[in-house]
Amino acid sequence: MEKKIKVMVVDDSALVRQVVSAALARDPAIEVIGTASDPVFAMDKMKSLWPDVLVVDIEMPRMDGISFLRKVMAERPTPTVICSSLAEEGTQAAFDALAAGAVSIITKPKIGLKSFLEDASSDIVSAVRTAAGANLRALGRSAREKIAPKLSADAILPSGAPSAMARTTDQVIAIGTSTGGTQALESVLTQLPATCLGIVIVQHMPEKFTAMFAQRLNGLCQIEVREAQNGDRVFPGRALIAPGGKHMMLKRSGAQYVVEIVSGPLVNRHRPSVDVLFRSTAKYAGKNALGIIMTGMGDDGARGLKEMRSAGASTIAQDEASSVVFGMPKEAIKLGGAEQVMSLERIPLAMMAYSQKLG
Repeated sequence: MEKKIKVMVVDDSALVRQVVSAALARDPAIEVIGTASDPVFAMDKMKSLWPDVLVVDIEMPRMDGISFLRKVMAERPTPTVICSSLAEEGTQAAFDALAAGAVSIITKPKIGLKSFLEDASSDIVSAVRTAAGANLRALGRSAREKIAPKLSADAILPSGAPSAMARTTDQVIAIGTSTGGTQALESVLTQLPATCLGIVIVQHMPEKFTAMFAQRLNGLCQIEVREAQNGDRVFPGRALIAPGGKHMMLKRSGAQYVVEIVSGPLVNRHRPSVDVLFRSTAKYAGKNALGIIMTGMGDDGARGLKEMRSAGASTIAQDEASSVVFGMPKEAIKLGGAEQVMSLERIPLAMMAYSQKLG
């Protein structure tokens, strides 16, 4: 008997998991070995039984689908079909998915999802069959060729002597995070009072996510949370989140801080990049800043946090026990960029203590 294609469906929608699984199960050559509501659950299940093909959504809790795809391709390359309403042809999300190693993309509609999935069941089955026969060696080469060389923050903002003023009445908190960061940021920002110092944030996200993410947090927090626009002022009670697909830098306008939103190449294979934000904060805020690096895969932000500390800023790295992925904080600690290492639960208290110390 021909070996069946083992498939796992990873999507936070129970409807999608049910309909896609049923469509795949009707094909005698395919066996659905499991489903998961987010990538963290999926990775746990995959420890005992690894699928031949993954069907993955992009927008999910705890870890987005593209970060999950990159993690899978780094650990154990597995053919993956992205099935998402965000991955429309020509979008940054679609490009990111293909660059990360997705074999194919199925775009879900935003309405009429059940009927679409039922009508498109043959397309889903065909995509899984094609993925199962993919040459992952060639796929790996192709993905590597599509990804630009790993650039540093020099590509956006040259390093150089800090131009920050001495201690001023305006201070700022800069936060960088990636995988697991959406939940970590919610945990931190919802505990802050409206009098908290102004905050600038880079969270690795595709461009269609950040405005929705900021809007959701704004409804939960005492502080104002918004997707940053070029020239926005940083002031107490406001948190600005870098828009997906753009870099965000902190700049000075007189004695005030503003943000500059720019295009440019990927830095550490990310746009926005934490290193770009942290370097600009080191350069223009210096000792007037607190830098915080939280859960995330890779090393983006590690060098920038070290630059902030060298410029006189206070710096914090999230500890391993409370991080979903301990990549970014770990690298920052190794480089000597973290003045303190602490749990996620302690970070809001440290931010408030920093604000009070300055006051």
